[in-house]
This record gives sequence, structure tokens and C-alpha cells, in this order.
Amino acid sequence: MGRGDLTNAEWNRLESFLPPGGARGGRWSDHRRVINGVLYRVRTGVQWRDLPERFGPWETVYKRHRRWSADGTWTMLLSKVQAAEDAAGRIDWDVSVDSTAVRAHQHAAGARKAPPAALPQKGGRPGDESGRSGTSETGRPAGGGGQIGECRGRSRGGFTTKIHLAADGRCRPLALVLTPGHYGDGPQLERVLQQVSVPRFGVGRPRTRPDHVLADKAYTSRKNRRYLRRRGISHTIPERVDQRRHRRNRGSRGGRPTGFDSERYKKRNTVERAINRLKGSPSQPWRSGYAYDPRNSA
Repeated sequence: MGRGDLTNAEWNRLESFLPPGGARGGRWSDHRRVINGVLYRVRTGVQWRDLPERFGPWETVYKRHRRWSADGTWTMLLSKVQAAEDAAGRIDWDVSVDSTAVRAHQHAAGARKAPPAALPQKGGRPGDESGRSGTSETGRPAGGGGQIGECRGRSRGGFTTKIHLAADGRCRPLALVLTPGHYGDGPQLERVLQQVSVPRFGVGRPRTRPDHVLADKAYTSRKNRRYLRRRGISHTIPERVDQRRHRRNRGSRGGRPTGFDSERYKKRNTVERAINRLKGSPSQPWRSGYAYDPRNSA
């Protein structure tokens, strides 16, 4: 077993969820070797053709990874593992939200171009291209061409992709959203939380509502607070200084001060640690500098 490969315990958890293997030489033979090849490529950033021979033909690894990305097998595996963890009570539903930027690789461009969606997004106006929230651009289909469709945007670091992440209280990702690097954090809070969906064993709808949400000042807009209150989610988000000043200047029309629990806010570091693990660990994705979507990657 090589460094970064699936351990026996990890393989035992995944094996029962995978498509059944075929006969000798069949289509779905040796899942474990193929998955280890995918993990190696994601960890090191090498070209598919440069995969070591111990993972088998590189075409097999590439095609199966692409097929499973398209048919939702990777997403299904994540859902199964999350369901098992939730059933065992090992998911901490104090969810923290934050974002991180990833520098796009020089070979990241090149997807086929797709026409923009005809309908504007909620909250946007037709033809409105201004602003940093991307409300008028996110209607393009995922994987479409152009900088927006490929989630590439020019920010201070050049062409970057921004990963908006929701992590549980044990530093494990629950949901993510990809946007171009110049998009703001606050407008993506609702999109990220809408991606949280942990299935339950047996009957019952998936759990989608955290017990508590923690976020920094970038998420302190009135829209985000109204959204969280409407869903009945308690939250700890600090208020910016200029917002406090404007509220006081408006007097009674400014409304009541927002509540803030400084002790509970200390727990927000879980999402920072989750990002550090994903970007810094040699056995995790996003290390090699690619603008990489683990759910839909070629």
C-alpha cells in the first residue's frame, strides 16, 4: 500500500457502496486500484498519462473517474459515508462557513463554450453585469465555457477559483460551491447551505438544517440574517463597524442590535482547519494548485 492509498479500514467502508465488480477482465474490476490511482493523481497533480503502472492502464483510471463524476457515483459515496456518520452521532451540526481561493493552473482553461442562461437569477436584473456577487452570471450551466462557466475570475492573485465551504464542528466538509475568484463571500451563504443534505438510514428526509451557523463579517448582510431566521437556524455572525454606526444613526428605525456570542464564535476556526487540511495535507485534493472540482472533474 502506497502513501495516500486507501487503508484497509477505509476500503471496508467504501466497498459495499460501490457498483458490483464484474468477472475477470470485466468493466468494473478492481475498484480499489482505480480509486487509489485517482487519489494519486489528485494528490500530486500529474497528468493522467504519467500515472505509475501500479494503478493499471491510465485510460481505465481516467475513464472511470470521469464516468463516476458524470453519473454521481462520487457524490453518492460521500452521501453514504455522511449518513453513516450522522446515524452514529458523529456529525457536529454547529456548521461554519468560509471560503478560500485557489490559483487556476495554466492548463485550466479550454472547456466548450455554452450560451448564457436566458433567465436572470433571483435578485438580479436582466442585463445586469455589475457587482461582485455574480447574481447575473451564475445561471450558466455547470462546466460551460468562458471564465464564468469554468469558475475562473481575475482577483488579486490572478485567475483564481473560489471554494465556498461549509464544515461541521469536527472539521469535515458538508457542502461546497465553486465560483470565480472575484465573487464575494456573503452572497454565496444561501447557496452553500442549500447544498447541505445528509441522508438518513431508513425512512425520513435528508437532514438539511444545521443546529447553528458561524461565519465571519463577510456574511453579516441583512439578507443572510433574514434567510437564517426564516429557516429557524440560530447563528453567530459579527456585525461590521460601519453597520453598527449606520444602525445607531437611524435611531429607533435602525432596529435592535444583533446578538453575538464571542465564546461560541471561537468555534468558527473549524472551517479554517478544514480548509487547511484540504489544501495542505499531502493526501487531500486542491494541493497541486489546480482549480479542481472533486465532484465533476475530467
